[in-house]
Amino acid sequence: MWLDHIKYHGPVRTHQLVLSWIENELAAGRLTVGGRLPAERSLAEQLKVSRTSVREAVRILEAMGVVRAGVGSGPDAGTVVISDPTSALGSALRLHVATQHLPVADIVETRILLESWAAGKARPDAPELVEAAALLDAMDMPEDLAVNEFLALDVRFHLALANAAGNAVVSAMMGSLREAIQGYAAELTAGLPDWKATAARLHGEHQGILAAIRNDDGGRAARLVAAHIEGYYQEAGLGRSA
Repeated sequence: MWLDHIKYHGPVRTHQLVLSWIENELAAGRLTVGGRLPAERSLAEQLKVSRTSVREAVRILEAMGVVRAGVGSGPDAGTVVISDPTSALGSALRLHVATQHLPVADIVETRILLESWAAGKARPDAPELVEAAALLDAMDMPEDLAVNEFLALDVRFHLALANAAGNAVVSAMMGSLREAIQGYAAELTAGLPDWKATAARLHGEHQGILAAIRNDDGGRAARLVAAHIEGYYQEAGLGRSA
C-alpha cells in the first residue's frame, strides 16, 4: 500500500497523509489539472483516515489554489484539480506584508528585478504583446480614467509583458507580487501632487517599453521598465530606503 512507503519523522497529523497522497498522485501523473479527487468517503477509507481529515486537506489545497471543491451533483460537483498559484502566493504575500515582516519597499524592488528581466526576455512576436497594445489603447486618454480603472489596466499591461517572456514561474511570481501590493499602490496615489499628470507620464512610458520590446531591444526595455516602476514609487514617496 502507498502508506507503507511513506516515512515520517515525529508525529504526523492525518490530514498531512492526505496531502502527501495527493502530491504523490500529481507528481506521478495519475492526477492532472481538470481531474477529480476520489469521493471523500472513498479517499478516507483508502487512506484509513477520517473524513474530517480529508476535508481539512481539501480546504488547505483550496487555499493554495490547487483544487476547487464543488458541492451537490452535476459537472461542477466534486473536488477538481486546478492550477492557480498566483492567487495563493498573492494572498500569502499580502498577509506577510500586513504583519510588516515583508517590507513593501523590498517587494517593489523584487518586482523591479522580475519585471526588468521579463521585459528583457520578452519575444517581439509574442501574442501577448497584442493584448498589451490593446490595453494601451484603452488607456489612451488616461486623464479621463478613474484611478482604479487606470491601475487595473496598468496591472494587466505589466502582466501581459511578463507573459510575453514565456516563463510560467516568473509570470506567477509577478502576478502574486502585484496582487500583494495592488491596494498599497492605489493608496499611494493620494500622495501624488497631480495624478492626471502622473497617469499621462506612465502611459507614455508604457508605450516606450512596448516599442522597445517590439524593436527587439531587450536591454532598453529592461532599463525602461526599471525606471518606470522606480519612478512611480519614488514620486509617491516610497524610495529604496523607505
